[in-house]
Amino acid sequence: MSLTRPWRRGHTYGTILIDLQRHQPVDLLPDREAETVANWLREHPGVQIASRDRGGNYAEGLRKGAPGAIQVADRFHLLKNLGDAVQDLLTRHLVALRRKPAAQASQEGSQKQKAGPPIKQPLKVTPERAAIREVREEERLARYQQVITLREQGWSHQAIADHLGMGSSTVQSWLSAGHFPKRKSRQQSSKLDRFLPYIQQRRAQGCYNMVQLHQELRERGYPGSYAGMRHILLQVFPKEQKWQRIPSRKDESHMALSAREAMWLFLRRPEKLTAKERQSLEQLCQIHEEVALAYHLVQQFAEMLRTRSGGQLDAWLDAVLATSLTDLHSFAKGIKSDIEAVEAGLILPWSNGMVEGQVNRLKLIKRQMYGRAKFDLLRLRVLHRDVSSHTKCA
Repeated sequence: MSLTRPWRRGHTYGTILIDLQRHQPVDLLPDREAETVANWLREHPGVQIASRDRGGNYAEGLRKGAPGAIQVADRFHLLKNLGDAVQDLLTRHLVALRRKPAAQASQEGSQKQKAGPPIKQPLKVTPERAAIREVREEERLARYQQVITLREQGWSHQAIADHLGMGSSTVQSWLSAGHFPKRKSRQQSSKLDRFLPYIQQRRAQGCYNMVQLHQELRERGYPGSYAGMRHILLQVFPKEQKWQRIPSRKDESHMALSAREAMWLFLRRPEKLTAKERQSLEQLCQIHEEVALAYHLVQQFAEMLRTRSGGQLDAWLDAVLATSLTDLHSFAKGIKSDIEAVEAGLILPWSNGMVEGQVNRLKLIKRQMYGRAKFDLLRLRVLHRDVSSHTKCA
């Protein structure tokens, strides 16, 4: 049996139970509380092996409802938890590394050109769109004059709105304004807006290297692409300012990686990496001895997952806790608190892999009902199987 949480993140969680031998959903529970799981297991005795994610509620529910069942920690969730710990470690080191060029640029910036005008400017439009706006503004003016004329003739706000096909609130606002309300020029808004003070600061320090600036912005949470940032900067800054497109140092390709991208390099099989990815990985491991050590330990754990060699887990945990890698310490302690289920996950063939297909099916059924069905109907549809589709043709 397998237990997992199929509801959307940020919403109420439910539980779907899957028969791992028959590959069929067994039941749907309205929540993920330990007592709910335990009660179901008491009513349905006989569960011998249960694969689950790392949630503590499921572990407790299984202990209460099926104390004799073997709990198996899902391998995907183990790898995800390890990836989260690695990402925290890489974030610390990449942030520290990227502060160095920024500090250096700050020292050299006193002799550079000062920042130009503010970035935010009125939205630029093509001549064709400008002509369309002009025509529409003339139509609005004609409509405004009709409103004024009808009001002078004694028409009510609602009557004017019905006659002209307008909203009554628009009619009321136009009449209360006392003059024709021209549309204001819309200001350009982008993902870059909240980073404008930092961009101005870096320009004042003499930084015109677009690649380096994009790297620094990503570390500060900028979600946009390099191309999007470059497009905005070239539009809003004076043409005489020459932006550099190449990195300040050719051997710093690893600095273009986010911590999440670097984390995936740590988790993947070395033989599956491209030549460029291997180069980035080598440069990452040269940042600090902690990074190189973390990569070695991560690959050891990933190999245990792939080869089902759970007998090496205790030695691996001791090796991690003997290091100064505090980000991996919390992961190792979490493993120790759930050691039996993790060892089973590293040895037995069972996992939550097939459950993801059932979760996708559940979400499809919810969409077919436009998300309006109550839990009882959703449960019936998820558990329903068309028997005729499984019968053999004569």
